[in-house]
Amino acid sequence: MRRKTRRIIGALALAALTGNASPQILRYRIDARHSDVHARVGFFGIASKTARFPTISGGIELDPAHLANMKLDVTLDATALEAGDPVTLKRLKGPDFFDVERHPQVRFVGRSMTMTGPVTAVVSGDLTAKGVTRPTTLTVSFTAPPAKATGREVIRLSGRARIDRTEFGMTAYRLIVAKSVTISIDTQMVPA
Repeated sequence: MRRKTRRIIGALALAALTGNASPQILRYRIDARHSDVHARVGFFGIASKTARFPTISGGIELDPAHLANMKLDVTLDATALEAGDPVTLKRLKGPDFFDVERHPQVRFVGRSMTMTGPVTAVVSGDLTAKGVTRPTTLTVSFTAPPAKATGREVIRLSGRARIDRTEFGMTAYRLIVAKSVTISIDTQMVPA
């Protein structure tokens, strides 16, 4: 038994010295009460309209030593969508835009992350809205370096993405509503 234990300890020590240690996957879940997602679009070329998604879920998995393999999953409840006035809200929830009766969720799944600084990165993944999935990149910033994460602290992440709404089948009101939509996410994640 002692010999087996020594072999295991020796193998672990050798793996650590040679850089072949098993990945340390840290898991965090979104704290919805301390998270916010907005979508802003130009309106008549002189103003903008903003929608808010108050119901958010998901999380992040990362290995501080191999951040490129990060996985981010954010799901928004489109049926809970909020807007500044009842007319806009009805249109956004209707078939011309999110069509929430047929497509109640909006989801971003990030599959890789390229660090651009100690606390900044670009996350590449797919955004699904109104039943259409398109490759999307999210420019993110963390309040602390993710390479120093331990799995015990809170992680704050802010991200921005720009999409063309018409690529997701939201083609109505082209003369009034701009094609480009800026999505902003500010989220707090807690150890899962």
